[in-house]
Amino acid sequence: MKRILAIVAAAVLAAAGCGGGGAGGGSGNRLSIATGGTTGVYYVYGGGLAKQLSENIANTQATASVTSASVENIKLLASGKAHIGFSQADTAADAVNGKDTFTAKQPIKAIARIYDNYTHLVIAPGVAVTKVADLRGKRVSLGPANSGTQVVARRVLEAAGLNPDTDITKQQLSINESVQAAKDDTIDAFFWVGGLPTAGITDLASSKPGMKLLDTGDVLQKMQATYGQQYVPLDVDMSTYKLSGTIRTVGIANVLLVPDSMNEQLAYDITKTLFEKKAELSAVHPEAKKLDVTLGQQVAPVELHPGAARYYREKG
Repeated sequence: MKRILAIVAAAVLAAAGCGGGGAGGGSGNRLSIATGGTTGVYYVYGGGLAKQLSENIANTQATASVTSASVENIKLLASGKAHIGFSQADTAADAVNGKDTFTAKQPIKAIARIYDNYTHLVIAPGVAVTKVADLRGKRVSLGPANSGTQVVARRVLEAAGLNPDTDITKQQLSINESVQAAKDDTIDAFFWVGGLPTAGITDLASSKPGMKLLDTGDVLQKMQATYGQQYVPLDVDMSTYKLSGTIRTVGIANVLLVPDSMNEQLAYDITKTLFEKKAELSAVHPEAKKLDVTLGQQVAPVELHPGAARYYREKG
């Protein structure tokens, strides 16, 4: 994992100084990639993508930026402060429909569906919780404000019959802060929605082997009934975190987004680089192995950017 973070840091430093310039036309492209926390998959993946875009698209400098993830990333894209953003599909659906967190429809398009996120409900060592409803009265982090994790966490709790604002002692911590709080015994549980493995949870499992991941499969049917089939069942082989057994959890697709105003050729070049540099991205994080041209087009209800759509047409 140190090697992976070193690669990401090198990618960010290599592109340092590019600023927040435009994403199309002119003498070059300066691309800001909105990712997530430093121990999550978005940041690692985004750093690898920044390196590939900088090396393979002429006159392009790309950087990966630390953010609170999905909700913030979409707001950054809409405001022109970012040019590429990682997001969960449920948050992206809310954005294009102007629902829940978003008071208006957001001007975004999709480049690709890239991999699936797993809902991690991490229970600190010694905490007596066997199902989601047992979190009543517990100290629980729902993830940082403006994150996709918090969207999912609230929906999981509501599906279990809990009010996220009154039935738990709510905190809003980043993945890094949540891991540290679990180590310090200042929270009983935390939500994290991300790929496998997530570095922060690997670290926690190594230092606190009494921690556990809770099965959230019991709330899936209620979530699907309320929000649709964007939530799917996924199994987690706990050996990923050097723990034993398998759990079922709520899965959500991840999509790579851009502003709908992005230059068509640039969007095409980004999409092409993403898929044609799959091997290099997979060396940075194994979730990139799941890149697939057929799956990549499945971004509804978000529309594909015309540049991305052209790449997929060429690939048949």
